[in-house]
This record gives sequence, structure tokens and C-alpha cells, in this order.
Amino acid sequence: MHLRLLLSILLIGFATAAPAPAAEPPSRPGVDAPELARLGPHAVGVRSLTLVHRDQPDVLGTDPRTGAVPRRDRRLVVDLWYPASPPPGSRAETYVASLPSEPPAPPAEFSIAGLAVRDAPAIPGRHPLVVVSHGYSNVTAALSWLTENLASKGYVVAAIRHDDPPISDRSKSPAVWLRRPIDIGFVARSLQDSLGRDGLVDPSRTALVGYSMGGYGVLTSGGAALDPAGMLVTRMPGGLLAPYARGGGQRGEVLVGGLRAIVAIAPAGGAAGAWDAAGLAEISAPLLLIAGDCDRTVDYATGARAFFEAARHAPRYLLTFRNGGHNLGLAPVPEEMRHRLWDLDWFEDPVWRKDRIVAINLHMITAFLDRYVRDDLSRASYLDGLVPDSGTGQWPAERVGAWDAVSPGTDGITVWKGFQRRHAEGLELRHAEAAPRPD
Repeated sequence: MHLRLLLSILLIGFATAAPAPAAEPPSRPGVDAPELARLGPHAVGVRSLTLVHRDQPDVLGTDPRTGAVPRRDRRLVVDLWYPASPPPGSRAETYVASLPSEPPAPPAEFSIAGLAVRDAPAIPGRHPLVVVSHGYSNVTAALSWLTENLASKGYVVAAIRHDDPPISDRSKSPAVWLRRPIDIGFVARSLQDSLGRDGLVDPSRTALVGYSMGGYGVLTSGGAALDPAGMLVTRMPGGLLAPYARGGGQRGEVLVGGLRAIVAIAPAGGAAGAWDAAGLAEISAPLLLIAGDCDRTVDYATGARAFFEAARHAPRYLLTFRNGGHNLGLAPVPEEMRHRLWDLDWFEDPVWRKDRIVAINLHMITAFLDRYVRDDLSRASYLDGLVPDSGTGQWPAERVGAWDAVSPGTDGITVWKGFQRRHAEGLELRHAEAAPRPD
């Protein structure tokens, strides 16, 4: 065989046999990400802990003959991301999880590349605490885009594994509606106590972030009072939600103290009649709502848009992805989930690039949490005074600059601050200050 031909065959063989490059962690945004989306200065550690909530009602164990509800201890695994000092040469985590697939298929397994190091030593200091609640049947691994990114910026982020029943069996949904705010309140109090005593977190600087059903949970634990006459409370088996609703004796158990901010992404609860306007008006913590105006799952008009209008005693923002749907909260789709539309639709939006959604969310959530949890007033200019329609921002020709120039939001440039020229389209941001409460 001719030597040159032999070398060509060998080179082709080596190229074919070479491993594919490792996937990029979704917590590290791409070159078109707005300014505050980029990772912070810290390396990240991750560890998991188990909390036990004693003597809790088990709605799924209700006796169909008598209606009696058994009580059991509820075990909750919490994944904790934090600023860390990993040893040199440490291996980054790869998250492995599964989500329900379309029946009768078994759960679909997938993996997501991470940058956190398992059990790395934490950086000393009293960091703000962010408690994260995933959506119905979701998993914390699919939120690593947010949890790792915030930890790199000096937050301690606790994501609850709510251990939901499969979303494909909606007969079990009452358990999810019941447990979300109870779990959030319990985990927040437990970690404020334990991690506060350890000196890792400042309990007085706590934030809640929830997606979909988690959005319902963080709004309720953040102060929105469940409507005792509403459909959600009155249809709950055994009246189990009533004690946690407005006027109920156990409402304090779902509320979170030391609360500085709430972020609700595509929040559920509107169509379920969780709150009336008076209940939403009880929120006082600063609120960031993120939603798509074509959300076919929880509905935009009766969901995030209505919540924004009703939460009138809170400083609040509504970020809308125009033509965006419900799937705004999870990472870009892993390779293993690309082969069935059901599996892909856990992650991807039909219109928006998911890595773009993630980058925009990271930018806006960082600005919001820094502003209200850390009291960093310099972040206000990334949120306040922006043109409501991102596409109407102007960039005068005499100030164009480099192709990837970032808007300063000054000197006649009204493109949203932190966004790159030509990369601030399709968004809307509404902002309202808190109305005073009547004496």
C-alpha cells in the first residue's frame, strides 16, 4: 500500500476513535450571554444532605374507605452548592438523573456536565442562602445551570429534591400541591439554623427561587396567602391545605423568615385557584417573575402576569420571553433526551434557543439577587429604568464600538444594560414599586 494512503487511513482511524470533547457545563454561558451571566470568581463545591421532617401527613396513603390520612416521617435530600476551595486536580461533577418519559416508556436517564467538585472544602464566610424548588417531577440536576453559577458568585444554594410522584399520573398531584410550600418552609428553616450556626450562611439574607410547581411553592412560602375558599384548598383531600391557608393556624410553618427576594420562573398556581388578589397582595419581599407569554402549561395571563399585577405591596419585576412557552427553567437538553419529543420537551422551548434563555435568566437573576439580597445598589441600573420592550433600545451609530460591545445603558445607548448590541430582542420587562399598605 502506498505510504501516503496508509498514513491517511491511520489518521482517519485516529480521528474516528478519538473521544468526543466533554460537554460544556450549562452554568458557563456562551459568548452571546449578557454581562452578569458569566461565572463569578469562586470555584464551586457540591454536597448532598438529608433532612427529616417528622410526623407529616401522607396524602398518597389516604385510606379510600375511611379517608384517614396516615402520618410518616418525610425524608428530603437537599443538594448544596457553595463557594469552595477544591484541591488541585479535583474532578468536576457529572450529574446523572432521570425524568418520567411518555408512558409506557420507563424513565429517561441523562447526564449533565458540571463544574462543581463533590465535597470540596467551603470558603469560610457568611454567604447569602438561596433555596431552590424544582418543577413537578423535575430533578435538581437539571437546575445546575443556576445553582453552580450562583455559587460561583458567593451564594450558598440549596436545591430540594421533592421526590414527586410521576407527572404522568395526575391522580397523585394533590401530594405535590400540598408538599411544595411545606417542604420549602421546612428546608429553609433547617438550613438557616444549621448552616447559620456553622457560619456558612447569613440567615437574614435568604432568597427563594422556584420553577413551575416550585414557583407556586416559593410564592406561597414567600408570603402569598392561599385562598381558603379557592379551588386548590377546598379540593385537597382531607382538607390538608386549609391549615396553611389564610387564617389557618399552621400558615407560619410554610413562611420563610429573613427573606430578601423571590424569583418565580413560569410559576404554577393561577389556574388552580391557589390565591386570590388579597392573598398575593400579602407578598412584601422583592419579586422577580419570569415567564413566556405563550405558556400552554400554567397560562401567562392568569399566571405570572396576574401575579405581577396583584402583588402590589412588593417591589416587583416581570420578565417576559415573547413567544416563549413553559420550559424556561431547566438546562439545555442533554444528548440522551433528544430522541423522543416528550423527553426533549422537558428542556427545550419551541421558539427560543435554550442556551439563550439560560444566559438571559442568569443575567437578570444575578442582578436581582445582588440588588435585593446583597443590597448592591450598583445592580439597580440593570433592572430599573430600562425601555420596557427590549427591541426598542437604541444604539447610536457614533457609539457603535466593537462587534461584541456591551451596553452601558448610558450616553444615549438605551439597549438594556449588560446586553450586547444586536442581542437584546424579544424581551419585555415590567417594573412596579411597592404600594404602601393601608394603616
